[in-house]
Amino acid sequence: MSLAPRAVLVHRRTEYEELLARHGTHGQAAFFLSSRGRSIDEVVRRHDRTRQALREVAAAVPLTWRSSRVERADLDRFLFAPEDVVVVVGQDGLVANTAKYLSGQPVVGIDTDPGRNPGVLVRHRCADTAALLRAATAAGGRAEELTMVEAVADDTQRLLALNEIYLGSPGHQTARYRLGSDGEEGPGEAQASSGVLVGTGTGATGWLRSVWLERGSRAGLPAPCDRRLVWFVREAWPSPTTGTTKVAGELGRGQRLQLTVESDRIVVFGDGMESDALELTWGQSVRLGIAGTSLHLVT
Repeated sequence: MSLAPRAVLVHRRTEYEELLARHGTHGQAAFFLSSRGRSIDEVVRRHDRTRQALREVAAAVPLTWRSSRVERADLDRFLFAPEDVVVVVGQDGLVANTAKYLSGQPVVGIDTDPGRNPGVLVRHRCADTAALLRAATAAGGRAEELTMVEAVADDTQRLLALNEIYLGSPGHQTARYRLGSDGEEGPGEAQASSGVLVGTGTGATGWLRSVWLERGSRAGLPAPCDRRLVWFVREAWPSPTTGTTKVAGELGRGQRLQLTVESDRIVVFGDGMESDALELTWGQSVRLGIAGTSLHLVT
C-alpha cells in the first residue's frame, strides 16, 4: 500500500525572529534598529507577511496528505522521502539551499514578498498552492529540470549545488592547488588564487554572472536547463611557480574539472552554505561536473 504524499514546507527565520533571538524583546530590537536609522515597523510587516504566507500554504495542503515543516538551519538533518512534495516558502536562495538535499522530489516555489524577491525560483503566489500540489503529483505535470553541479572528492565525499560550488581557502585568502581536466596527462597547472567557482545556468544569474561581467568574458552563459557548466578562477596570481593559463572554461556532459590540493586546507561548499562544506587537505583531489540529479521545479 503506497503512502499518501507528504508536503514538506521549507522556510527560514525572518529578520524579525533573528532580531528577537539576538536582542530578547521587541523593544530592545526596535531600539537597536532606531540607533542605526532604521524602523522596526517594516521588519515586522515583512515578518507578518511571511507568517501569513506559511499559514495559507499549510491550509492548501489536501486533507488526505501528510505534512511537515523544516527550517533552513535544519535542512542538513532532515530526511526527505521519495513521496515528498517540497514547498519552499520564501526567497529564491532558499530553493537553492534546499536543492542539494533532494533526489528528484518535485519542488514548488512560493514567493512571500512579491516585488522584493526576483522570483527566479519562487515563481508562484500562495493562492496557487493547491493547484501546484495537484500538478506536482499528476502524471505529465509541467516542470523544469534545472541542471545541478556536483563535487566528488577522492575519499567519496559528495556535494551538490543548484547555483555554484566554491573551492578555496575558508578565510577567502590565497588557496594553492593544481587544476586540470579529468583524464588529462600531467598533474595540471599549479595555481594560487582566491578560489574557483563552478556553476550552472541557474547560478548564471548570481555570483557567476558578477565574475563573468567583471572579466568581460565573451563565453555565453548557460540557461538553467542547459546541460552545461561554466567555471572561473578568481584572481589567479602569476609567479615563478604558479600559472594563469587555465582561468575559465566550460564543462559538458561527461567532462570533469579536477583540483588537487596543495595547501593545508581547502573548503568546498555550494550555494553559500558554508556551514555544510567538504574539507580537503594536502594531496586530496576533487572532481567537478554536471550532477546526475536535477532540480524538478514545478511550473
